[in-house]
Amino acid sequence: MRFEISNSPLQISLVVPVRDEELSLARLVSSVRAQTRQPDEVILVDGGSNDRTVALARELFAGDERFRVVEAGPASPGRGRNVGAGEARYPWVAFTDAGIGLEAEWLERLAEKVSEEPETDVVYGNFEPLTRTFFERCAAVAYVPPKVVRDGETLRGPSIASTLIRREVWRRAGGFPDLRAAEDLIFMERVAALGARTRWAPGATVWWQLQPTLALTFRKFALYSKHNVWAGRQRFWHYGVARQYALAAPFFALAALHSVWWLAVPLLGLAARAGKSVWRHRDGRGLLWALNPAQLACVALLILTIDLATFVGWARALLTRADAATAEQGTVA
Repeated sequence: MRFEISNSPLQISLVVPVRDEELSLARLVSSVRAQTRQPDEVILVDGGSNDRTVALARELFAGDERFRVVEAGPASPGRGRNVGAGEARYPWVAFTDAGIGLEAEWLERLAEKVSEEPETDVVYGNFEPLTRTFFERCAAVAYVPPKVVRDGETLRGPSIASTLIRREVWRRAGGFPDLRAAEDLIFMERVAALGARTRWAPGATVWWQLQPTLALTFRKFALYSKHNVWAGRQRFWHYGVARQYALAAPFFALAALHSVWWLAVPLLGLAARAGKSVWRHRDGRGLLWALNPAQLACVALLILTIDLATFVGWARALLTRADAATAEQGTVA
């Protein structure tokens, strides 16, 4: 499918869904104002904050007519993005998320891809994890996707938090599903199914804050797991994890019935998974870095934690039914 190409100057609406972001909002607004290519408008969509997010946003936006706050009531990130894109005045929409750090040239790097090839329909940028502690460095290895080559460019993505898209493409794709998780993946699959012309911008980088503790990591992945099940996406995640433990089950049984040494087999399997993750994330670093025993142990612990969260979220999804608004695969008129 091909979309109408305009010869008018590129005009961009930046849409950001937020909820309870009182502590991070000032940094977000500061990073938007520091952009070398300013958005023509900024739409902050509040999804039902219980803190001072809305009041603080109005204070920060005072005197700048480009900034708007839209209160969407209790809203998932998917619905928040749909509300923002629906309110947008301009033909191009950039999406990012609260809690994300934008590099100063982020929007400029996205926009220049459209300037180079006006037939472009969507541009995906890069994202990087913030790794300030040993735990966060291990978390990046355990679950952040490694960089890949796309059209000769090396980057992480696609990520909806680093995206520039024609508003018409968003509309024809039906918008985002009204979900707490997986809504971005489903939307990007819809965009691809339309045959949208895609470009990649490795220089358009946003910085993603990882969960700083094991408990918060478990909580986040259990939530994602539950919503992915409600979205019917078990085949992309849950079934693969279940197969791992189905293969390990006979060895757990042998350990219980015969000798504890049988546990060595699943433990070696876990070590292999951790080692594979480390190796895929080495980014040119040497063998000594890859064989760091403390790092391997921490990555293995994170993998186990995420596996447990996967099963807990799966069980919660099966024991409770998704709210009709959450389960609905939202469409845009």
